Amino acid sequence: METDPVSDSLDQRRAGVLLHLTSLPGDGPCGDLGREAHNFVNFVADCGVTVWQMLPVGPPQTGDSPYQTSSVHAGAARLIGLEPLAEAGWLDALPQGEYDETDKRAALKRAHRGFQQAANGDDRAALDHFWEDNGYWLDDYALYRAIHEHCDLPWWQWPQGLRVREGSALSQARKRLAADLDYIRWEQFVFFRQWQSLRVHANRRGVRLFGDMPIFVAHDSAEVWARPRDFDLHSDGTLRVVAGVPPDYFSATGQRWGNPLYRWEELRKSGFRFWIDRIRTQLRLFDMIRIDHFRGFEAYWEVPAEEDTAMNGVWVPADGDALFAHLKQEFGALPLIAEDLGIITEAVDELRRRYRMPGMKVLQFAFEGGPDNPYLPYHHGRDSVVYTGTHDNDTTVGWYGALDASLRTHVDDYLGRPDGSGEPMPWPLIRCALGSRADLAVLPMQDLLGLDSAHRMNRPGTANGNWRWRFHWDQVEGDLPARLTHLVRLYGRAPRQGSVNGRA
Repeated sequence: METDPVSDSLDQRRAGVLLHLTSLPGDGPCGDLGREAHNFVNFVADCGVTVWQMLPVGPPQTGDSPYQTSSVHAGAARLIGLEPLAEAGWLDALPQGEYDETDKRAALKRAHRGFQQAANGDDRAALDHFWEDNGYWLDDYALYRAIHEHCDLPWWQWPQGLRVREGSALSQARKRLAADLDYIRWEQFVFFRQWQSLRVHANRRGVRLFGDMPIFVAHDSAEVWARPRDFDLHSDGTLRVVAGVPPDYFSATGQRWGNPLYRWEELRKSGFRFWIDRIRTQLRLFDMIRIDHFRGFEAYWEVPAEEDTAMNGVWVPADGDALFAHLKQEFGALPLIAEDLGIITEAVDELRRRYRMPGMKVLQFAFEGGPDNPYLPYHHGRDSVVYTGTHDNDTTVGWYGALDASLRTHVDDYLGRPDGSGEPMPWPLIRCALGSRADLAVLPMQDLLGLDSAHRMNRPGTANGNWRWRFHWDQVEGDLPARLTHLVRLYGRAPRQGSVNGRA
């Protein structure tokens, strides 16, 4: 009998739910780390689910994409919950009714003034400790952001002294922007404090937090400004080449992501310090981490910066083997999941297996191409994470409704409903995922709610209308926790220990 290697991420059969923090309900401009995040942990635990997967949580740039952020370390201020600030006595009043990003920024500024006036000695000491413990990224991020907000330009268009980080120019900026730097450091302190509160609560309920880390970083980001030698740029900081992927399932012209690519020789010279720091921060947030576009650690698609699409790119070898060897030496077991979708070669698969990283299987990709399709459940290994769909897919109801008649008939036949009757979609595909041999099955919240295409999170290759979906508690059927708990147990994914019920 085939035996799969035991991964460093998956210790037993588990079920998970995919929902980004911004998709939580609430009055503010997006979901956040406040009360509803704790309520969602309780809901997940009540369903017998032990993994909550979300998207990257850094500060997004224009378009709200969590995959284009101004820092690989910092948390998005929009994710800070206001209720805990009021409970701490730092915020005099919460915004009334629905409120927008401007209202939230104003409330955070008031809370910072409240902290300065009313924080006790323990809180002030905790802020100092946070600043000291996170200096490896926090100082650069705070200065980058303060300058950025005052210049209102990308860093490569800043005055020469600031752009190339001349000591005297940076020293003058620190003095001039001291109040802004103080606020930004406090804001990050609050984000990470609220995050740790959520993580402690989740772990007490038997729920692991599962994060998502893009392989590449945004050009206009603190890390590219602070470490330009690690990236393939012109001497003036502009892009020479950019990241992307060739034409695929999602786009006939490929996807031109526009991120700078790494200079792998420079990463090696520093002992991969950039990546060691990055993983250290992510492990403070998450119990498990998905690495987006794992394929790029073996070879990446390099596109000339002047190209409008990703069609005219080339594959260039990367040095992922040396990188993961360094990470293994630094951290020991790596709780990493490889997003290995798309064009996957044997070399990519060997790299993933060498470092004991589970790969991904998406059931919406499983029903075309015949019995050799690797996404069909009987091809899944234990060392896998199976999804009905991901944040880049349509909802299962939307996907199923858009199939042509012959393919829909084939899907129905495979799922044991040859006449299309019986349990309605998406539940047959949910059962298929939970019954997979893969040790972790992750279900998008939209599928658990039975929602259609109007509720999808992202449409790859499109710039507008993405990343804004939110659910509401009145969409949750009263029997959903019991129904999902039954299936989790039926398919051997129940938590090993019981948990306490109830909402926060």
